[in-house]
Amino acid sequence: MHISKDGPAALETTNLTFCWDRLQPTLTFPDLSLLRGEHLFLHGPSGTGKSTLLSLLAGMLLPASGAIKLLGTNIHKSGAGERDRFRADHIGVVFQQFNLVPYLTAEANVTLPCRLSSRRKSAAGESPTLTAQRLLSSLAIPESHWQRKVTQLSIGQQQRIAAARALIGAPEIILADEPTSALDSDNRDRFINLLLTMAEERHTSVLFVSHDRSLAQHFHQQIELGQVPA
Repeated sequence: MHISKDGPAALETTNLTFCWDRLQPTLTFPDLSLLRGEHLFLHGPSGTGKSTLLSLLAGMLLPASGAIKLLGTNIHKSGAGERDRFRADHIGVVFQQFNLVPYLTAEANVTLPCRLSSRRKSAAGESPTLTAQRLLSSLAIPESHWQRKVTQLSIGQQQRIAAARALIGAPEIILADEPTSALDSDNRDRFINLLLTMAEERHTSVLFVSHDRSLAQHFHQQIELGQVPA
């Protein structure tokens, strides 16, 4: 599936802030503008709000102030149900804690977005199951593991399954929170190559958060969040 470069930017934020509670300092984020098909690497010390920013962009949190526009939609003005639907249809998220469904198999976890979104199911091709299996193979998950529950697999394997789940169904935006933290160098490189190759083919925008600065060379842009608030 190829997405036109025409139309609104994939992602835009303006004057974005967030505060967990009155006792916590307010997090202030730089304005972002990511065109369709562009890839942004985001890094910064712990406590600067990298994961919080991704949760805001995914519509799982609402900002204290500012605006978030994804694919021309002001998601910060949408209700919770609308944000959930938008995320299911248009965003692939690799969560830092994976957020896999523990009672489902590896394969079923990967195909889950196709059961939640008819758009993602259609974009996955005639057989989402076969597409999931190809993704699992590309990320070096052996066939013998596809029907195992994810709780029976290693942390590194679970992280790759979470990555495959984010990629299936050609979402226009990928938000990846430390997606290679549990991977050895070979599997890290395999994942980066697969992610960016698929993103180039489908003109997908990628926002990638990592402490590993060596990965920045693979991305069109990079931004460092500021120091931890006092």
